[in-house]
Amino acid sequence: MKIYNYQDLSNQKIKSLCSRQIEDDKLIEERVTDIIETVKNNGDKALLNFAKAFDKVDLTKLFLDAEELKTIASTIPAEAKKAIDIAHQNILKFHQSQAKVEDKIETMPGVVCWREARAIEKVGLYIPGGTAVLPSTFLMLATPATIAGCKEIVVCSPPQADGKTNCYLAYCATLLGIDRIYLAGGAQAVAAMAFGTETIPQVYKIFGPGNRYVTIAKTMVQNKVAIDMPAGPSEVLVIADETANPSFIAADLLAQAEHGIDSQAILVSTSNQIIAETLKEIESQINILPRRDIAAKAVENSYAILVDNLSQAMDYSNEYAPEHLIMATEHFENLIPLIINAGSVFLGNLTPESVGDYASGTNHTLPTSGFAKAYSGVSLDAFIKKITFQHLSTTGLANIGPIVETLAAAEGLDAHKNAVSIRLKSKE
Repeated sequence: MKIYNYQDLSNQKIKSLCSRQIEDDKLIEERVTDIIETVKNNGDKALLNFAKAFDKVDLTKLFLDAEELKTIASTIPAEAKKAIDIAHQNILKFHQSQAKVEDKIETMPGVVCWREARAIEKVGLYIPGGTAVLPSTFLMLATPATIAGCKEIVVCSPPQADGKTNCYLAYCATLLGIDRIYLAGGAQAVAAMAFGTETIPQVYKIFGPGNRYVTIAKTMVQNKVAIDMPAGPSEVLVIADETANPSFIAADLLAQAEHGIDSQAILVSTSNQIIAETLKEIESQINILPRRDIAAKAVENSYAILVDNLSQAMDYSNEYAPEHLIMATEHFENLIPLIINAGSVFLGNLTPESVGDYASGTNHTLPTSGFAKAYSGVSLDAFIKKITFQHLSTTGLANIGPIVETLAAAEGLDAHKNAVSIRLKSKE
């Protein structure tokens, strides 16, 4: 992990450090384009061929039905089942609180306007299954989708070597009332949900994190289907002062690093000593990790920055716009108003990012690659649309009609004006 002094960084260097561009992005774009076109043209046949090529499995069909899922789910260890149940309840409780009925507003006498929520009818959920299978992502996406009332929830996840899914995903499906998991992964799953195949239904919006292939595929199909956000490789930025615990920081950085070799784990600290001790802790803790080779490569591509004060740290953080922001300081309360760009924030030394990944209740599907400057994480709102309504009484028409006539005439849109005028005359 490289160490930089903030005072020595030019604006250009800061922008470079905050960039997540990787050299082979163009090559991946070309490959993803080919995958999308192949799925679009060949449907199920393409998915079966990609499963053989990428997942090393010969599939006889592209889905697991309710009975198969129930059988697989029955093998889940009791402790894991209990943990998923509790996490689901917390996620359910947090997202249910987001369901709001908006008031009707009388903007002027007789003119009433309001909005009502409607579920997106068909949604596609992508559950990664490459180097790590993520039942937590299943909970994070399907829970708000069910609360919203989405009529069709299409779940895609890469097949295991046996052509099935694991007991954790199967249990999540039974818990959430999902009666089918489609066995497709990567960019090909995104293409299948965007365009539809003989087996996999076309959806209106695609959700879910993934590697760069998945992220680029999602951005490429946006002319056909909506997406939640560009959610790519995971990242964390830790802001730490002298009140932080280096062993905690190291654990948090490694928790992100083990996601994948392209994950980023950034430390911004006011203390040289904290940085030095954290690096020692990383060396110590990484050796006992089963995924230490993956974590080591991610750490090698990550860095630490020494700053003069916490305000300076916040300046850097807001420019970086992290997916996960950990405030490893006892003084976090004073910094909350300064947080402008972040996906999800973890306050204080006792709040690891892992709790948000699994069970606190907040959603872990978050904007990466600096998109936290413009995107929110997934919430109940992501699965609904807001439709506006307005109603005029006789009084309302009389009050607002002349205003609309004047504005329509100013824009030279006589038919617009007449739509009001003809109603006003009918009341004379």
